[in-house]
Amino acid sequence: MFNSIKARLYVENGLSAGHKILLDGNQGHYLVNVMRLKAGVFILLFNGRHGEWMAEIVKVGKGKATVIVRENITAQRPEPDLWYLFAPIKKARLDYMVQKATELGVSLLRPVLTARTNLDRLKEDKIRLNAIEAAEQCERFTVPIVEPMIKLEKLMAEWPEDRLIMFCDEEGEGDQNTFPVGKAIDEVNAWQNRPTKWAILIGPEGGFSPDERSMIRRHPAVVPVTLGPRILRADTAAVAAITLWQSFAGDWQ
Repeated sequence: MFNSIKARLYVENGLSAGHKILLDGNQGHYLVNVMRLKAGVFILLFNGRHGEWMAEIVKVGKGKATVIVRENITAQRPEPDLWYLFAPIKKARLDYMVQKATELGVSLLRPVLTARTNLDRLKEDKIRLNAIEAAEQCERFTVPIVEPMIKLEKLMAEWPEDRLIMFCDEEGEGDQNTFPVGKAIDEVNAWQNRPTKWAILIGPEGGFSPDERSMIRRHPAVVPVTLGPRILRADTAAVAAITLWQSFAGDWQ
């Protein structure tokens, strides 16, 4: 039966044996018009709450399909509580960054408006669709929450006390004597206490301004780290930072 499974989709619906679900819109179009699936074919469904389920297509129409949930394949898996905070970048590289962050297990995505941010508008629904597609393809059981863009100053002022920020610190300008570059990640004492709630903060192309860097470094929740001797593009830094975090504090251990 598993050999006949043709697709894997995220749904908002509750999942339980015998539950009937109508898949229309983009999902119905994908199943019927792109994949050309017929009644009797099995697909996989997940909703971020109830694990992964096998469902059978029982009826197809014009751009829509009705499925009946048949069997729970895998129970819901725990995942790391990691927020990814990033200055928006151009579309193609933003899409790549969202996909990779989703594949690497972040639980929340939030754009941050900084002094050197090149874009001041984003469509959160497009980011979420991108994250959903990535979660479907990488067999992840949840989809990251996508929050609206927020100004850096407001983000830091409202930061929750129980969550640390891994600040990927570049060399910066003008304040090196006061705030040196962050430590190598394996030298950070915060890993020893194994806190469970983290965020990663990545700056825009061109980095944070000196004032922004000083503000971030003074925040009590911030743990400055370096990603090495090279200055990375924002989308590359995303993959490097999340991978390092996963190795030291995530679910790769």
